[in-house]
Amino acid sequence: MANTTEFILLGLSENLQVQVIVFQIFLFFYMSTVFGNVLLIVAVRTDRRLHHSMYFFLSNLSFLDICYTSIIVPKMLMNIAMSSRNISFAGCLLQVYFYLLMGECVLLAFMAYDRYVAICNPLHYSLIMNPGSCVRMICVSWITGFTISSIDIYFMCQLRFCGHTTIDHFFCEAPSLLQLSCSDISANNIVTFVGSSILLVIPVCLILYSYLKIFLVLVKIGSRRYKAFSTCVSHLIVVIIFYGTATFMYMKPRHSSTEVTDKMVSVFYTVVTPMLNPLIYSLRNKDVRRALGRSRCHRTRITF
Repeated sequence: MANTTEFILLGLSENLQVQVIVFQIFLFFYMSTVFGNVLLIVAVRTDRRLHHSMYFFLSNLSFLDICYTSIIVPKMLMNIAMSSRNISFAGCLLQVYFYLLMGECVLLAFMAYDRYVAICNPLHYSLIMNPGSCVRMICVSWITGFTISSIDIYFMCQLRFCGHTTIDHFFCEAPSLLQLSCSDISANNIVTFVGSSILLVIPVCLILYSYLKIFLVLVKIGSRRYKAFSTCVSHLIVVIIFYGTATFMYMKPRHSSTEVTDKMVSVFYTVVTPMLNPLIYSLRNKDVRRALGRSRCHRTRITF
C-alpha cells in the first residue's frame, strides 16, 4: 500500500523562461502529432485504395501514437501553465499503466510480418492477411499490453513510498517511480524484466527474422528489388527510431546514465517519434500521399 497521495514532477527545467519555451515546443509537437495522425487515419478509412492490411495496421499505429502522447503531454502542459508540479498517486499510476498498455512493440512486429508475407508469399497474401487475421493480430497486441501493464501496476500498488515524492522527470515512468519506493522491489524487477522480454525482445526477434527472410528473397528478384523493398523502408525507419531509443533507455548500464540524458531520450520516444511517424509514412508512401491529396481536393470542392 502507498502512504502518499501525490508526487512532484520536476519536469525538464526549473527556469521559468525555459518552461515557457518548453510549453510552446511541446504544444506544437502535440498538436502536430494529433493532426498528422488523425489525418492519416481519416485517409486510410475513407480511401478504398488503402483498404489493405498494411494500411489497417498503419491506422492503428496512428491511433496508438495519439493515445500514447496524450497520456503524457497534456498533463505536462497543464502543470507548466498552472505553475504546478503535482500529480496524484492515482494519476501517476494511470500514466505508468497506459504508457505500458499503448506500447507499439507487438504492433510493429505484426507490421513486419505483414511485409514478410507480402514479399515472400505474395500469391497467398490476401488469404493469409485477411481482415479477420488482421483484427486478431490487433487484439493480440492490445491483450498483451493490457496483461503486462495490469500485472506491473498490481505489483507497484503493493509498494510503500516513505515520504519520497519527488520524481526528477516530466512524467511518471516505472523506473523513476520504483526508485522512490522504500519497499523491496525485487518482485517488481522480475516483473519488469519478464515484461520487457515480452514487449521488447520477442517482437524485435520476430522483426529481425521477418526482415532476414525478406532480404534473402530480395537478393533473388533482381530488377524488382527496389520496388519491393520500398514498401518496407518506412516501417524500418520507425522500427529503428523506436527500438533505438528504447534500447538506449532500458538496456544501457545504469552507471552510464544521467538525468538530463534520460529526459532527452524520453522526450524523443514519447513526443517526437509519435509526431514523426505519419510524416515518415506519408513521405515514403505514394499511395498515402495520393490519398491525402484526394482528401484535400475533396475538401476544397466542398468548400467552394
